[in-house]
Amino acid sequence: MTRISKPIFTVLLGAFLCVCAPICSAQQVVDKMVATVNAGVKTDLITYSDLLWQLALQPNTQLDNPTSPDLNRALRLLIDQRLILQEAEKLPTIVPTQKEISDARDELARNFPSPLEFQTRLQRVGMTSEKLDEIVEQRLKMEKYLDFRFRNFVVISQKELADYYREVYTPRLKERFPGRIVPPLEQVRNEIEQSLKEAKIESETDAFLDTARERAEIVMLNAV
Repeated sequence: MTRISKPIFTVLLGAFLCVCAPICSAQQVVDKMVATVNAGVKTDLITYSDLLWQLALQPNTQLDNPTSPDLNRALRLLIDQRLILQEAEKLPTIVPTQKEISDARDELARNFPSPLEFQTRLQRVGMTSEKLDEIVEQRLKMEKYLDFRFRNFVVISQKELADYYREVYTPRLKERFPGRIVPPLEQVRNEIEQSLKEAKIESETDAFLDTARERAEIVMLNAV
């Protein structure tokens, strides 16, 4: 069993006491510490409430007695988010505006069948309007950081465009729509370039997270 030093334990206990109240009016949920993440900036605590909040913002995800696989997927996602956010907070210039937060919140709500269902899910896990804004703001910070770090520097060469058009785009189109005339590269250049950019950004982000996980101190405190 890993021993926790007294100063660290005091900090964790204080954080735990701040969140250990019931988090849902419909059901009594005892909060607990799940993990800590430190990427060299600070130690972030992830609680069971954080996992439920994450699940509540995912449409069609079970909230009553969530499964262990769902909770662990949420945990892995939250760990990655904390790693990115700790890096993002080194750049104060990427703080989102209130309008950006409001717009992103509205866009998030549109992922659900109705505003009522969205609000009902939030209420079931005890997520306040302030907490939702905080989560949305954090997501925007991460998005801005990833754009700053990766998107702004992604370059697609003419060879990459031509290779993708010949080796991927054309065969795929012929397979899906036999007999359809394949448009020339110039007509689909922007579509292909965007697809290649997103693939590169995803690949570079995955590599960044792999390195961040190796360097960070991630401590699992309770199984979920």
